Amino acid sequence: MTSVEAQSLTRPTTVRYQVVVFLTLAAAIAYLVRNAVSVAESTIREDLGLTLRQSGWIMGVFFGIYAIFQVPGGGLAHRFGTRLSLGLFVAAWSTAALLIGIAPGLGIILVAQLIMGAAQAGAFPASCYSISHWIPLPRRTLACGVLTMGMQVGAISASLITGSFIESFHWRWVFIAFSLPGFLWVAAFLSRFRDDPKDDPSVNESELQLITEFHVTEVVQAKGLTPTPWRKIFRSPAIWFLCGQQICRGAGYMFFASWFPTFLQETRGVSVKDSGYLQAVVFTGTMLGCLCGGLLTDWIWRRTGSLRLSRSGVGATFLSACALLIFAAWFVESTMLAVTLLAFGAFFAALAGPCAFSATMDLGGDYVPQVFGLMNMMGNFAAMACPILVAELFERTSNWPLVLLVFAGIYLAGAVSWALVDCQRCITAEKQ
Repeated sequence: MTSVEAQSLTRPTTVRYQVVVFLTLAAAIAYLVRNAVSVAESTIREDLGLTLRQSGWIMGVFFGIYAIFQVPGGGLAHRFGTRLSLGLFVAAWSTAALLIGIAPGLGIILVAQLIMGAAQAGAFPASCYSISHWIPLPRRTLACGVLTMGMQVGAISASLITGSFIESFHWRWVFIAFSLPGFLWVAAFLSRFRDDPKDDPSVNESELQLITEFHVTEVVQAKGLTPTPWRKIFRSPAIWFLCGQQICRGAGYMFFASWFPTFLQETRGVSVKDSGYLQAVVFTGTMLGCLCGGLLTDWIWRRTGSLRLSRSGVGATFLSACALLIFAAWFVESTMLAVTLLAFGAFFAALAGPCAFSATMDLGGDYVPQVFGLMNMMGNFAAMACPILVAELFERTSNWPLVLLVFAGIYLAGAVSWALVDCQRCITAEKQ
């Protein structure tokens, strides 16, 4: 055996990175199609003759069904694996984007939003399930950060190009075009991805050892386990406080993802196109925060070995900073300065995102999709209520700036919840 051949046998392959790329692309496509709706909201409302409340329901109904299907979607991923379930999810939400493009009125758009919400609900429990088995613990939060960064890449892309496309083409063609990347992704994903690293012939022994070095669980099928221990899950204070921070982060993020362009149009007099650009500035802060949060959390864990410091410590500190920055933006008259403060606030809020994903793996043990689904379900019930309640608040007060004070308080409550999360105990399976 030559020295080159020996080195190739000992050097780990990089299939785990390809897995993260696949999952990140899926996240980007998901956020591209979902965030395009908020940028196009005023155009769709005017073209179809809808009311402000009806637009609020269009944006809110997505998160209602998205929240409801989090746990069932996670259960589907747990039973059938990420390969089958995520491929089905992406194909379904791409079909929903196509339906929005050809919808004659409110009814079909609501149906499309329901399909899109149900399909995207299981995507991230499935993705976290794969990360928990493909990525070793010292790099797991970074992988979660890259995944959440992909979400923001999709959101930023929607903010940057949707308004420009609407000015050049009809809004219907925009959603038809946005449906195509998902179908292409499904074809590539099904041909390449495997649920278990042991089943992928491209993974050599060195990479397999690297992946499994810090693992306490293996890829398991639901039929080989006792039923999900929901009583144990519901009795865990850490899981409930984790859900609490997700409620606050979900509601806060949803303001930026739904009404923020309209907020800028109403309070600062900016155009539809410019409001999309300014929304992209805030999403850029979120994107950078996702990546930096993953790096920072893993660095703290490697230096201290403390899950509490690297999870709840990071989350509580940076959600507090986010609340202060949003509160400061309330006093600012300059549009660019206010948006800059909000972008930094979104950056700090996003720093607390990857550690939330990792916390579901720390606490979930053998039931990561179910615990992640529960956490995300609670957060998205808040996200569902956010656009509806913001519309009602404005209808009753005609005071858009008041929204900033409300969300500063919400992020502060999220910081308190994070401070009470303890990730030391995980839920393990009992073999039948």
